[in-house]
Amino acid sequence: MFQLTPTVRNLLIANVVVFFLSLQINGQLSFLALYPIGSPLFQPWQFLTYMFMHANLGHIFSNMLGLIVFGPMLEQRWGGRRFLTFWLICGLGAGMLYNGLRTYEVQQMRHDIEVFRSEPTDINLMDFVDNNMSNYRDRYAAVARQLHATPDDTGLIQSALASMEDIYQASMSGPMVGASGALFGIMLAFAFYFPNTPLMIFPLPFPIKAKYFVVLYGLFEFYSGVQRAPGDNVAHFAHLGGLLVGLVLVLLWQRNRTRMY
Repeated sequence: MFQLTPTVRNLLIANVVVFFLSLQINGQLSFLALYPIGSPLFQPWQFLTYMFMHANLGHIFSNMLGLIVFGPMLEQRWGGRRFLTFWLICGLGAGMLYNGLRTYEVQQMRHDIEVFRSEPTDINLMDFVDNNMSNYRDRYAAVARQLHATPDDTGLIQSALASMEDIYQASMSGPMVGASGALFGIMLAFAFYFPNTPLMIFPLPFPIKAKYFVVLYGLFEFYSGVQRAPGDNVAHFAHLGGLLVGLVLVLLWQRNRTRMY
């Protein structure tokens, strides 16, 4: 499973080279990351290039370890060209699905800001918080109570608007990076073709079959995306997008029902 095949090796080298190059030139490759559509930093090529960018050493290590673990057996089954096609399509699809979701979210945020601007009430303030940053509801509840008590406080209204705008700008300039979407597609394909292969996954003290691992991991990502914890900047729905695109592709490509174990 850990014997590198040519395409897996080339993808590994490309990702590592881009990662260390980005460290050396101190963020000057940020134009390769994927920004929300509508952001002044967005460019169409980012749907491809974001897959080769990673946030930190732990991020690239986990993604490349997954590539090394799950990739070679699939490349041996498909061949290098189909494996690379699958990897890129899963990454592109995950990026497009997640970016579409992010674009919708920031557009809704813009709408909520304009509603508050036109009618700066405590209710509209808390609607903004509940729709866009519900984990911080307690923090803004005191501001809403003060606004309810002093609805004509211009300074308080302008401060609230400034805070909303800061959150909006941070969302527009926050990039998505990493090969996780492509990797989740690869994991789905591995579980599809080699479902009963036992995997040793830290911290589990026992092996788990690939088909169960992918299902459980997918459920975890869905839960984490819906019940997002404060400070969590992981693109959980991009991971789910990679799983979905991978499932569609393997079903389209399936020519027989033979399973390898």
